[in-house]
Amino acid sequence: MASKPGVLTDWPWKHLGSYKFVLLAPWAIHATYSYLVKDEKERDFGYFLVFPFLMFRMLHNQIWISVSRYRTAKGSNRIVDKTIEFEQVDRETNWDDQILFNGIIFYIGVLAVPGAAQLPLWRTDGVVLTVLLHSGPVEFLYYWLHRALHHHYLYSRYHSHHHSSIVTEPISSVIHPFAEHIAYFTLFAIPLLSSTATRTASIASFAGYISYIDLMNNMGHCNFELIPKLLFSIFPPLKFLMYTPSYHSLHHTQFRTNYCLFMPIYDYIYSTMDKSTDTLYETSLRRPDESPDVVHLTHLTTPESIYHLRVGFATFASRPYTSKWYLWVMWPWTFWSMMVTWIYGRKSFVVERNVLGQLKLQTWAIPKYNIQYFMHWQRESINNLIEDAILEADERGTKVLSLGLMNQGEEINKGGELYVRRHPELKVKVVDGSSLAVAVVLNTIPKQTTQVLLAGAFSKVASSLALALCQRGIQVFVLYEDDYKKLKASIGTGAASNLALAKTAIKTWLVGDGFNEGEQLKASKGTLFIPFSQFPPKRMRSDCLYYDTPAMVTPNCLENVDSCENWLPRRVMSAWRIAGIVHGLEGWNVNECGNMMFDIDRIWEAALRHGFHPLKST
Repeated sequence: MASKPGVLTDWPWKHLGSYKFVLLAPWAIHATYSYLVKDEKERDFGYFLVFPFLMFRMLHNQIWISVSRYRTAKGSNRIVDKTIEFEQVDRETNWDDQILFNGIIFYIGVLAVPGAAQLPLWRTDGVVLTVLLHSGPVEFLYYWLHRALHHHYLYSRYHSHHHSSIVTEPISSVIHPFAEHIAYFTLFAIPLLSSTATRTASIASFAGYISYIDLMNNMGHCNFELIPKLLFSIFPPLKFLMYTPSYHSLHHTQFRTNYCLFMPIYDYIYSTMDKSTDTLYETSLRRPDESPDVVHLTHLTTPESIYHLRVGFATFASRPYTSKWYLWVMWPWTFWSMMVTWIYGRKSFVVERNVLGQLKLQTWAIPKYNIQYFMHWQRESINNLIEDAILEADERGTKVLSLGLMNQGEEINKGGELYVRRHPELKVKVVDGSSLAVAVVLNTIPKQTTQVLLAGAFSKVASSLALALCQRGIQVFVLYEDDYKKLKASIGTGAASNLALAKTAIKTWLVGDGFNEGEQLKASKGTLFIPFSQFPPKRMRSDCLYYDTPAMVTPNCLENVDSCENWLPRRVMSAWRIAGIVHGLEGWNVNECGNMMFDIDRIWEAALRHGFHPLKST
């Protein structure tokens, strides 16, 4: 929001929230009905295409934001190193308002503007006229409008809202107050109305011109350089006719230079081109992929989780993962993406980068879903992907790689020990994070607790928890005799005196994977469920209290945090991921995988010392 919001700052349909697209429904229904019932000669194909074209524009924008986020996370050709936070994502959630606004105007225009209906598919003279009018009046008028918007009066009331995004993403291009969009559309309407008035308009000239605007807007607001230098070498005058992402990036960092829309010619004419434009362009082109200090290796979970990745839907990723009704509508696309991932997913990919002091962090994802980890015939493929990621991280000089979710499964790779045995020469240290997960659970249990019940699948974390609790004099109960025997054998006879089968109601349950509905029903009213698993238990009891999976709140100095880790709240990370970061911060040159367990108290104290703190909410 601008510091002094002016008239027409908010969009008229702001109060409708996510229901704003209902405004298009009457027009879309009328256009479709008219096309289906009218005679062939009376059908207006252009009117019918308005809604599909709006959907195409949304898809176009989404592709740009996904590609941009992927490239900036990798670091190749990145322009600005400053970070993006949740505040910017929240401010830019209404990027589709511009498409809705244009759609309403297009529908009204077809019905109300003489000559706007029954347009032919193509007219060469109309296309040429559109190109000439954009290159001349539109670019010229925009340049001076843009300079006027930087006058302190208009800037404080309108344009400062756009410039709140110093590091831009493709959709930053359309984040303006409503009044600015009215002014911009008035400019862009010059070629459209002129071609309509001269009877030279066509569907191609309209759709092509709007698509060109979207393309250049998205491209120019990417935070990575993608225009090859060869283009300017082959045709030198191109530098006056087409800007680049680095060119416009300087406008967002320097503010008083590079005012052009898409064609820098007027910046050259009026001497407002930034002197560092060429240098920044060439420096950005030469920038290689970033080499992270710490890598967290995760994977896809449900088919819809691909949308929750940072490279997916920005708004969806900025909130804890939950199933949304509109994702069911997208099942054809989801199924197609899942099939592509299954067939062609042969390499991990970067989904996020963060910065903590001097430590460079990245999150990589294995293109595999939860269900594939339970398929025996998929395990070799999964292990190969994890192994390749570890070797790549080692080659790039990464210090620590932490294994998240099912990438550390005992049945998959014995908690990561498989790779350490195969490659004893590895310099990168493999961390499963079990020690910090245990520490978080231990420090989550309410004080004065004397009895806990351990439920769920037997695991390294479960046995470590049982041992630590028994050593602290807390009685540990289990539901089944087989689990009792396994735990007793793993923790030793000395501590096993505090281990027993459950016979009475216990109010604090520590639950892991495999904790089922039948076991939940055995709990008494008011029971506190504290997960020690990577995945949260299904919440089936409204009369009980559920805590989050082992996690901690990140320090404020952790930068570029604009997405949530799976189902966790904002700025909260899983203990397994934090463990890798702490290992990197402390410079601990040890593996923590397989049967190897790091000192629980030491890693807990180190996490607190570096600014991570317990998660209070549940």
